[in-house]
This record gives sequence, structure tokens and C-alpha cells, in this order.
Amino acid sequence: MADLKCTVENCGYNEEHLCCKGDIMVGGQHACSCEGTCCESFTQRREGMDSFKSSVVHPSKTISIDCEAIKCVYNTNYKCHADHVDIKGCGACDCAGTECSTFKEK
Repeated sequence: MADLKCTVENCGYNEEHLCCKGDIMVGGQHACSCEGTCCESFTQRREGMDSFKSSVVHPSKTISIDCEAIKCVYNTNYKCHADHVDIKGCGACDCAGTECSTFKEK
């Protein structure tokens, strides 16, 4: 489990830079840099909906992260083992507008 800070303000799972989803998937199987990654769990916040959180799901500072970025030093068997992960994507409309800024090439 990694400490996660998410600055993708318009994601439906984001609440105060924390994620309400419980786990996320970072994509970018062939990524060689942060820009080649994305948060595949991103879902755009819709007008009139605060987020996808429910009374059961609360934002969490730590989260399980599955990761397809096999060239990242923190990826072991498709799981992220970084202590801290930053997901960025100012103004993202889809997952391609997001990135894992913690990515570090092996």
C-alpha cells in the first residue's frame, strides 16, 4: 500500500487529493517516462455529482496500486511498491490526461 496524492481535481474519485476508489490501476505498459503512464481508474466528475464515494467508501491516504508500467523501478509483478505515489492531470477529461509522476525508469 502506497501513500497516494492525487491532484486530478475533476476525477469522480478524488476528494481533497485522496482517492475514494480503494485501489487504482496505473497504465503504461511501454512507458519510459511519467508521460507514458496514466491512471486507468480515472472517471470524469459529472456536473451535479460530487463524486462516486458512498457512505461506505471514504477517501484514503494509502491505497493498493496495480501497475502495468513494467519498466518502472517500483513495479514488481504488476504491483506498485513505492512508498509514495503522485497522480497528476490538471484538466484531464479522460485517463490519457493523467500520469503517475512517481514513475522512474529501471
